This record gives sequence, C-alpha cells and structure tokens, in this order.
Amino acid sequence: MKHMLLKILALCFVVYSGAQNINVSGIVQDQTGLPIPGANIIVKNTTQGEITNFDGGFTLTDVKPGATIVVSFVGYITKEVVIKDNSNLIIQLIEDIAQLNEVVVIGYGAQKKQDLTGAVSIVNAKTIEDLNPIDAAQALQGTSAGVSVSTPSGSPGGGFNILIRGVSSNIDNGPLVIIDGYKGDLNTINPNDIETFSVLKDAQAAIYGIEGANGVVLVTTKGGKRNTAAKFNYNGYTGMQQTTRQLPFMNATEYAITLNESYAADGKALPFPDISGLGKGIDWQDELFETAPITNHNVSISGGGEKSTYYFGGSILEQDGIIASDKSNFQRANVKTKLSFDITEKLKFTTSANYFNSNRNRIGENALGVPLFNALNYSPTYSLDQEDVSGFLGNEVVNPLSQLANTYDELNGNSIEGTFQIDYSILDNLTITSRIGIKSYNEKGKSFSPIVNYGAGKVFNTDRSSVYQYRTTDNSYTWETFATYNPVFGKNHNTTFTLGTSALRNWGDHLNATGFDVPNNSWEFADISLANGLSEAKSTGSYIYDSRLASFFGRLQYDYKGKYLLSAMIRRDGSSDFSPDNRIDYFSSVTAGWKISDEAFLKDSNVINFLKLRGSYGTLGNNVGSDLYRAGLSGEATYVFNNALVTGTANGRIPNPDAKWEVAEKFDVGLDLNLFNNKIEITTDYFIEDRNDLLIEGFPVSGILGAGAPGAGLPTVNAGTTRNKGVELFINYKETLSENTSFSIAYNVTKINGEVTAINGGVIPEAGNFSVGQPAIARMEVGQPLGYFYGLKTDGIFQNQAEIDAAPSQSSLGAVSAPGDFKYVDVNGDNEITIDDRTYLGKPQPDYIMGLNLSFNYRNLDFGAYMYAELGKETVRNYERDEPNVNRLNMYLNRWTGEGSTNSMPRNTIGATTNKVFSDFYVEDSSFLRIQNIQLGYSLSQPVVDKLGISKFRLYFSVNNAFTFTKYMGYDPAATNNAAIGGGIDYGFYPISRQFIVGLNLSI
Repeated sequence: MKHMLLKILALCFVVYSGAQNINVSGIVQDQTGLPIPGANIIVKNTTQGEITNFDGGFTLTDVKPGATIVVSFVGYITKEVVIKDNSNLIIQLIEDIAQLNEVVVIGYGAQKKQDLTGAVSIVNAKTIEDLNPIDAAQALQGTSAGVSVSTPSGSPGGGFNILIRGVSSNIDNGPLVIIDGYKGDLNTINPNDIETFSVLKDAQAAIYGIEGANGVVLVTTKGGKRNTAAKFNYNGYTGMQQTTRQLPFMNATEYAITLNESYAADGKALPFPDISGLGKGIDWQDELFETAPITNHNVSISGGGEKSTYYFGGSILEQDGIIASDKSNFQRANVKTKLSFDITEKLKFTTSANYFNSNRNRIGENALGVPLFNALNYSPTYSLDQEDVSGFLGNEVVNPLSQLANTYDELNGNSIEGTFQIDYSILDNLTITSRIGIKSYNEKGKSFSPIVNYGAGKVFNTDRSSVYQYRTTDNSYTWETFATYNPVFGKNHNTTFTLGTSALRNWGDHLNATGFDVPNNSWEFADISLANGLSEAKSTGSYIYDSRLASFFGRLQYDYKGKYLLSAMIRRDGSSDFSPDNRIDYFSSVTAGWKISDEAFLKDSNVINFLKLRGSYGTLGNNVGSDLYRAGLSGEATYVFNNALVTGTANGRIPNPDAKWEVAEKFDVGLDLNLFNNKIEITTDYFIEDRNDLLIEGFPVSGILGAGAPGAGLPTVNAGTTRNKGVELFINYKETLSENTSFSIAYNVTKINGEVTAINGGVIPEAGNFSVGQPAIARMEVGQPLGYFYGLKTDGIFQNQAEIDAAPSQSSLGAVSAPGDFKYVDVNGDNEITIDDRTYLGKPQPDYIMGLNLSFNYRNLDFGAYMYAELGKETVRNYERDEPNVNRLNMYLNRWTGEGSTNSMPRNTIGATTNKVFSDFYVEDSSFLRIQNIQLGYSLSQPVVDKLGISKFRLYFSVNNAFTFTKYMGYDPAATNNAAIGGGIDYGFYPISRQFIVGLNLSI
C-alpha cells in the first residue's frame, strides 16, 4: 500500500510538472529587421532544438518556464534568451564581423581561421573602404605582415609592385594573383568590388605548384546574400591632389654664385659677372607641379532569394596628374557582376565577370632626360620660354616646359575577365567543382614625336616627325575540376580530401609600326595611315606567344578532436615553357598545427582564449622563363643583295635546353595567440626560404657560340641560390569602453635578412646605371644581399696637398686629386685607388617593414589612421646631371671652400675631378615612415536613417599620403622599379600625390 501511494504521488507530480511546460514561438531577425532562415534554436543544456524557417520563424514545444534558449547563426553573435511565458518572441541577432572573417580562402577550398596551419594574412572590405585605394594592391601596404607594396611611379595609372617576404629571385618576385578562381591582375579590378584578400606566404601555397614560390594573393569579390532584399550602395569621393615634396635646389642667385666659384677655381671667366638682379629666378618645379582633381564613383546593388544571389557593380575613376595634367592623366571604368543559382538541391551555378577599360596619357618619367629630370637640372636664370640654344647646360638638358609641350603618348586598354563555376553535391560529403576562368586584355597605344629644335647639339632634337603605334592582345584561360570529400571516421576524426586537375593557357600577339613625316607636324594627324615617309631601317615589329601548363593536385586535411591539425598537399606541373626533358616536376608541402588552448590545462584559462602552434615545410616553383630552350629569330642581320644592303633576321639569344624553373624551399613555424576575452590577438612567424636554381640572365659562355653577334645574347642559366629568413609579428588590440566608445590598434613588423648563397662559375651579374660611362652599380654576389649597391667608399675630403701626397693615388679614376676632392678608401690595400676598391654601399630592400593602424569610434564619429614604414634600406641619388653648368641641390652651398671648412662636401669646379665617380656620397638612407591615410567620418544615427528609409549615411574627410618622415632628399623614399638587380636607383621618380578627399557612403 505504501509503495502504491508513492507511485501515485510521483505520477501526479509528473502530470503537474508537464502541465506547467509551455510552447514557445518567435521570429529571428537581423539588425535591419530581415528574417534569418536556418538559425539554430537550442534549449540550453538539452538536445531539444529547432531551425528557423524561410520567414525566420520557429516553434518549440514543451519548454519549461525559466529555461534558456540559445540562438545562433553563422556570422552573428550567439544570443541567449530566458523563457518567461508563451508570448511570441522577436529575437534580433547582431552581425559578428570577427566571426565572418574566420572563414579564409586558402586555394581550392576554405578553412576556419582557427584551423589554419599556414601563414596567411587577411585584409577585409572595411580596410579597403578606409584606405580608398586607387589600385587594389595599395590595400595590402602596411596592413599585412610580411608584405611590402611599392610604386615605380606616382603618375596616374602607374601601378604598384607587391613583394611577399622580400626578394628571392633575380628576375621576378611578384606573387600569383587569383581572383575568384582565375589568374588575374589587381590593377584591372575595382577595389570596391573586393570582399577579402587572403595572402598565402609559406609552403601552404604549394597547392599552386610552379607559380606559388613568390606567394599567392587570393581575391574574393563581393556577392549577394541569400534571402536578402535588394541593397543599393554608393561610395564616392572627390578631391584635390598636390605633390608631397619639392626638392631643395638652388635659386638663381645661389646658382650663379656657385657657378662663378666653379669657373674661378678653374681659371675661367665668370659666367655671371653681375648677379645683383638675378633674385630667386625660376623654380622649374613650381612650373611643373600643379593642383589636380580626382573623382571616384562606385555603385552596387546586391541581394538574393532562397535559391539565388546577385551583385552588380559599376565604377568610374578619373585622376589627373600633378605634372602637366593634360599630358598625364588616367581614367578607369569597371562593370562587375556576380550571380549564383541553385539549379537543383545538389547542383549550384556561380558566375563572376568584370569588364575593365582604361585610358592613360603619359609623360616620360624615371629616366635620364625626362621632363622632371630636366626641371631639376635646368638653369633658374632662364625665362619660362627660353631654350638653351647655346648648349650652355650640355646636350642632354632642355627646357622642361617645351619638352612637355612636345610630348604625346597615350594608351587604351580593355579587359573582360571572369569565371563560370558548377558545384555538384554527389553525396552529402562529396562535392565536385568545375570552373573555367577567362581573361582577354587588349591594348593599343600611340606616341608622336614632332619636329623640334631645343638648341644646338641637343640629343632631343628631331628633324623628322614620326608616329609610333601598337596593338597587343593577351589572353588566358584556366580550367579546373576538383573533388572535395569529407568522410566521417567517428566523432573525433575530421578529414577533407581534395583531388583535382588544372589546365592553363596564356597566349597573345603584338604588332607595332612607325610612320614618318606626319602631316602638318601635328598630333591631330599623327596616324600611320597619314604618315607616308619611308625609312631605311625596319619600322615594324611583332611577336606571338603561347604558353601552357597542365597540372594535377591533391590535398589531405585532417584533425583529431579539433586540436591536432595536419595538411599535406602535392602538385604535378607540366609547362610548355621548358624543354620536353624538363617540363614535369612535383611540388609538395606538409603543414601542421596544435591548438594548445583546447588542452585541459588551458581550457578554462581566463587569460588565454586561444593558443595554436603551427609549422610548414615544402617546395614551390617560380616560372620566370619562357622558351629559354629555343633559339628565336630576334637578332639582326645585314646582307648584300643586288649590290644593295638588305636587313634580315638572325638567331637571337643563345638557347639553353637545360633551363628549368626556380624552386623555393620554404620552412615556417608560427604561433597564434588570443588573450583577455579575445581583446588582444598576436600572430608571430619565423621563416626561412632557400630559392634554388635561380635563372641568371646573360650567363657568360664561349664567344665561339656567337653571343656577340648583332641582336644575339648570352643564355639564361639556372646557376644561383638565395636565402631569405626573418620574423613576423602582428598584434591587434581592440577595446569597447562603453556602448558609444570603442577603439583598436593594430601593429605589424617584419624583419627580413636576405643574401645570395651560391652562384655557379663565380659569375657576378650586374645591372643599374649611374651617370654616363660608369660601370653598373648593383650586383648579385655570394654573401651579399641580392641587388646590393657596389661602389667606392669615401673617407672625407682632402684638406691640403700633404694629405693627398700621403694617400694612395686616385689618378686611375680619371683625374689627379686636389684639395677639396673626395678621399676614397683603399679597400684592397694595394696603395692605389681603382675600381677594384669598390665595396658594399647599401641595398634597396629594407631590413624592416612595419604597419600601424588606428581606429576610434565615439557615437556617430569615427576616426582612422594607417601608417607604413620601411627601415634599413638605401636609395641611389641619380637625378643630378653630370654637367658643369646645371643646377644643383642647395646642399652644395656647404661645399669645401678651404682647409677645415667641411669634410663631407667637395669643392666647386668645372674641371675634371674624381668626385662624380659612383660612391657612398650618392647613396642615401631612404628609411621612412609614411602616414598614408587619415580619415574622419560622421554617420547619421540609426533613428534618423530609419526615418529617411535608408540603412547608412556617412560623410567623411580623408587625407592620403599625408606625411612622410625621412632623411632621403628625393621625391619618394619608397619608389623603386622593383628590379631585383638595379632597383632603388632614383632618376627623379614622379612623386606620389597627397590627396584631400571628401566622400560619401550611402546604403539603401
């Protein structure tokens, strides 16, 4: 009886308890009120749950009052709600930007950031929006550890160079760029269409085999979101540009005084007997530089339904140059589409397309004799329209304004590029992806050289007008098919297999011609069809090329309990660029990681939220050769036929049938650490790269092979090795001080040490020009950095004849020394100064590259600043003409004038001296810190934009290239042509512009 009563009481308790449970319904929305289908609703600490329907709705039955439900969805912050009654709930999720960024594209797949085992840097759309880059490559400058971005020119449309972890190859160091799956170029896409950059820096890039040695930049463009209403975005700005710097050259009076002194020192009559009325004269930089406009408009519309998404974008950029804006300007237009459709539940189709058009007018730049070079060297005593008819300034310096007036050079480019992709899910854990990426670029250009006379003997004089025109077509396609398989081996084993094949073809052609005697000596009539003059020399040229690459690749990704990570990959490449015996090779890598923070001894830490140790090792290729194994008919030959000289063709460069691609052997060990509720994020890497089988151009061989014939050349041979090693550190700190106030600070620094470790046969490749008639000043030598500067080292100034008599003779350099001349160091100790005493003088690559990025938000105001620095590098000052009467930097006002006056600046003279031999006097420290962007924005508050029926309205003011702090005297300490040997020589780089911009971000 007792047991029966207990059973009855228990049953009553259960019935009573069940009667108190309730049914809960609700809707899950985002911040704009749009429903979120597919969100997970789980009763906390139970297995009871639901998924929201298409309208974001859900219903949970038999839920105990006071229970907590957990609401989560990918890309949003998880939210917990306590159930009080059975009323309908409206649950709003907040977008989690950090979580969105966790999914990283790594090549033929994606991976959560926390599961990465390779060294990867990520730059998102927010950074691109802050920086407003004209060229997409600029968004990587200072924002990605290990990545340096430089420009060969600040002229509109001048482009940018990217280096990942320094210079390893002596030919090509640019990374592979993949845009939505196809091989592309960053300068043809609109930066506002980019969602993210992923930069693969270590052996993880081995999945790209022969093209991955210099690193890989993976670009994902923007697309629409499913079940989202159409969203319209406008991002635009307008502003003005000005030069960031003018060089301190002498004014007319200073110029005349120093020139008089030079003539007097040589016993010659003074060129300016009366300097009283000269004043400051003409500052030719003032006459060249101007304030120029820049405008940029970007519009897009995106959205999606249950089974499709869409994105349409368009942009127009117009930028005038800060020198002769009618002759130096750039216009770019882009049209972008990206669509995806679920054809069936298992079959998905995606397409992405970009149309690019550019028009660019150019002036001569970054070379001896260009307008800016002449502006620095032209006499300040001349009037604006005065030509140097007497040749007083030499035969290579002319009036820069006249030169610009006679400069005509334009080009037009058009490109269509994109991908078509199909994903078919054969099984729940097996997907086949097939895509084809295409790119077709067409460019045409024209330049006109009118009849002009700048003065007696000037090398720029033209007594016959001519027009040069060309057309170039470059095409490529990439077809790839790969399978991704995720088998299930118990709850602790997660495995992904990727197996695929790829076929790449690059082909194109070029045609050019020169016409003479342009009618009316006018640009308006500058066309080959109208120029009927004949030339004795060949006036046409052409080429064709066709390169193919066939590949197979595979990758295994495995983790145990989500803590122990392993990835192994292999790729087989076959390239038509090399001989049949050398076309095939295999590239492989292994990467691994250990999530230490998931171990029991750290799992409950209040300080360390995430800690992962990772490492990688593998080999990659650098395909920098093309048809090196074949002899081309690119040489010159002159024959006698019918008693007349006839121009023909002959073999060009000597072929090398043994040539193959360069191979990079990469090792990396890294640590990822998050602290204090993920407020502090730290990533650090130590890396070593050995670049083997470097292709060295112009390798010396026996003269009997014919390398000295007209148009011929020495072969390109695999004959060198380099090593780069260094350390990267990235630190990001973010803090929310209150509901209205937050800030973040991100800093990255990379230390790189590079050197040449081997060259076969003792060959020392050289390049880089300085002045006229002097030997090359940059070289590749074992034990030294690649492309280091090589010249004489100074040891002060000779103060008197006794010092000259006691020092080694310098007469073999071309002149007898006198007091006030440079004293050079006898490096080899033979008691004579010769070119054999040349030594290391510096290098164009920095020891350190750094970025510091700040952001601060208070209520509706936002502030941001981006900074970039390069330390421990040098640049050669080569924009001063080696002529006695040209203008000079005002530092020469501190020249040697007598014993004890100075020990650093030589005397003034027009006589022969050894002072202009290349030495460390012309090599400057070009370390710099640049504040590349400062931006202040104001956004309308949410209640206001809601009333206006829009989702965002933000006005901002921005200054790009605001300040540059450097000791370097040239225009731009960051500028370089990026040549591995011969880079960092400044001929008067077209300076980058400082831009003052007012912009608008609008979303509806």
